[in-house]
Parts: sequence; C-alpha cells; structure tokens
Amino acid sequence: MARYTGPSTRIARKFGEAIFGDDKAFEKRNYPPGQHGMAKKRGKKSEFAVQLMEKQKAKYSYGILEKQFRGLFKKASATKGVTGEVLLQLCEARLDNVVFRMGIAPSRRGARQIVSHRHITVNGENVNIPSYHLKPGDVVGVREKSKSLEAIERSLSNSSHVYEWITWNNETKSGTFVTVPARLQIPENIKEQLIVELYNK
Repeated sequence: MARYTGPSTRIARKFGEAIFGDDKAFEKRNYPPGQHGMAKKRGKKSEFAVQLMEKQKAKYSYGILEKQFRGLFKKASATKGVTGEVLLQLCEARLDNVVFRMGIAPSRRGARQIVSHRHITVNGENVNIPSYHLKPGDVVGVREKSKSLEAIERSLSNSSHVYEWITWNNETKSGTFVTVPARLQIPENIKEQLIVELYNK
C-alpha cells in the first residue's frame, strides 16, 4: 500500500482529533467524514476495532507504513522496557520526526520531503533517509546551502515548541538529539497499550 498523500484534515476527522497539528478546517468540521458523518447513532466498536483504530492513528501521526511500523514493534518487543513506550520512543527517534520537532519543517510530511531532498545533515554528513534512527548525542542540522531556503526559515520563525530532549541553535541552524524522550515528554495522544494488545493477538 502506498503512503497516503491526500487531505490530512480528512484523516484527522476520521480520528476525531487534529493528529497533524493545528488545523482550521478540522475545527470547522470536527466530525467524521462522509455522508453520515454527523449522525449521532454509531454502533459500539469491538475491542479489535478500537485497537486497530489506535494503531492506524499512530501510523498516520508519524507517517509510517504498516511494514515499517510492524518492524518497529518487533524491535520494541525485543528491547528492555515497556514495549508500548519503547515503540513510541523509536518513532520519536526517526530523523523526519526530529526535524519536525526542531521546527525545521511545519509537519512530519514536510520534514520527510526536506530530508529526502538532502537538506539535512547528521553529525555533518548528508542523510536523505527519513526513517534514519538517531542516537543520543547526534547533531542534526540544515545543510549550509539550504540555510537560506524560505520554507525552512518560515517554519523556524513560526515554531514555538520546546522539547526537553532536544536542543536547537537558531544561529547555526542545528540541534542535538540529547536523549530518548520519556513517555511523559511525548505529546502524542496515543494509547500505545492498545497497539501492543493488537499485535500480540
């Protein structure tokens, strides 16, 4: 299955929350899409449906395909710690996510594009793989030739989020992935235990 490239608001409406960030279109129509989206009567979802919905929400939030996501879950299962928490930590350590968190791009979709177009460096070396896994201490920066790009400058000027587990220097346009974030430091509204239950069936 190819990566979803359609309207992000439609997906946000499906889950009933703005999973891609601020969304004025979602605020106007915060009910499910489709002809019967506003209908109040909706059957109770099965346990499987609830778990599947949570997995889909996580995948869409981070922009990860099923094969990649399943691979991350297997890696999380083989790692010491709470599987669900480790799964989200692996998602947060992806290069495209950190580029987004640093404010270099306004969305993860935009971050993937910036990384793919070779505008980003890791420890001084060009990296164009969005799923590249960062380790604590890795320095992520904007390539010298790309520092004046209007899209990057605009995104940085509009960015106001501060995360304890990453640093950012606006003068050098580089930052450090200081440490793997604890679950409390990850702002995503995802019930990761439901995902674990789904995969463990």
